[in-house]
Amino acid sequence: MIQNLSYYRIFYKVAKYGNISKAAKELYISQPAISKSIRKLEEGLETTLFIRSSKGVKLTEEGQVLFQHVESAFSILNSGEEKLHRNLELGVGHIRIGVSATLCKYMLLPYLSRFVKQNPHVRISIACQSSTDTLRMISENQIDLGFVGTQHVDKDILFQPVREIQDIFVASPEYLHNLEVRGVNPDEYLEKGTLMLLDKQNQSRKYIDANLGNYLNSSELIEISSMDLLIDFAKIGLGIAGVIRSFVENELETGELVQIRLPYELHPRPVGFAYKKSARFTDALQNFISMKLDG
Repeated sequence: MIQNLSYYRIFYKVAKYGNISKAAKELYISQPAISKSIRKLEEGLETTLFIRSSKGVKLTEEGQVLFQHVESAFSILNSGEEKLHRNLELGVGHIRIGVSATLCKYMLLPYLSRFVKQNPHVRISIACQSSTDTLRMISENQIDLGFVGTQHVDKDILFQPVREIQDIFVASPEYLHNLEVRGVNPDEYLEKGTLMLLDKQNQSRKYIDANLGNYLNSSELIEISSMDLLIDFAKIGLGIAGVIRSFVENELETGELVQIRLPYELHPRPVGFAYKKSARFTDALQNFISMKLDG
C-alpha cells in the first residue's frame, strides 16, 4: 500500500458523511488535521478526490472509484476483527501434535478426549510417526509439540515429563509351556525363545537394546512396527514380546499373558511433551500442556 492506512480511514469517514466536521468528531481529530490528511492523500495519488463547497464535500468520479474499494476493504477488516474477537471469546485455536500410534492410542487418546470436550473450538492436527520423526518435526517447526517416549532431545527442545512407563517382556502361558516341554528353563527364555520387538527406530526398542542388548541373543527375532501387533502375537503364542506394562494390564490380570523374569528389572522411563524452546505459547497450547494427563 503506497499511502498511509490512516489517510484512507479519514478519506472513508469524510466520504461517508460528506462533511469534514462530522468526520472529525467521529475520529476524534481536528478539522485542520482532516483537511491536511486528505490533501496528502490527493497529492500521493495525484488526483482530486473531493469537490469542496460551503455545504460540505462531494466525491469526484476518481473519488467514487477509490471509495468503492476502500469501503470494501474496511468492511473486510471489520469482519476480520469481529471474527478474531469471537474466536478469542470461544477459545478457538489450532494445535499440531506429533505422537507415535502406540502412545496416541494408549495414553494420549483419553487425554485428547477430555481436552476436546473442554475446548470444543480448538482444532487438533495429529501427525502419527516415531518419536524420532516427531522430534525432527518440532525442530523444523512443522508441529507445535510432540508426545514422546524419550527425554533425550536436542538442545533447542524442552522435554516436560508427565508419566512413566515400564518396559517388560510377556508371553502366553501356552507358549511358555511349550518352551518348557522343549527343555528350556526360565533363565533361557530370552536366549532360546522367539523374541518379538518393535523395529530399531522405535524409542522402546532403543531403550531395550541399550539396557538388555547383551541378553537378547535369540536366533529367532521378529521385528514389528506396531505395539498392538506385538501384544496380539504374544496372546496367540507366537513368541515373547517386549511391550509396555500399562498397555497389557488387563491381560496380565486375567492370566492371558505372563510377565517374563529378566536378568535385571528395567527402570521406568518418562514420557511427556516436547516442544521448542522458542515456541509461541497460544492460550490453546498452554491449556493443552497444563492439563493433567492422568485426569
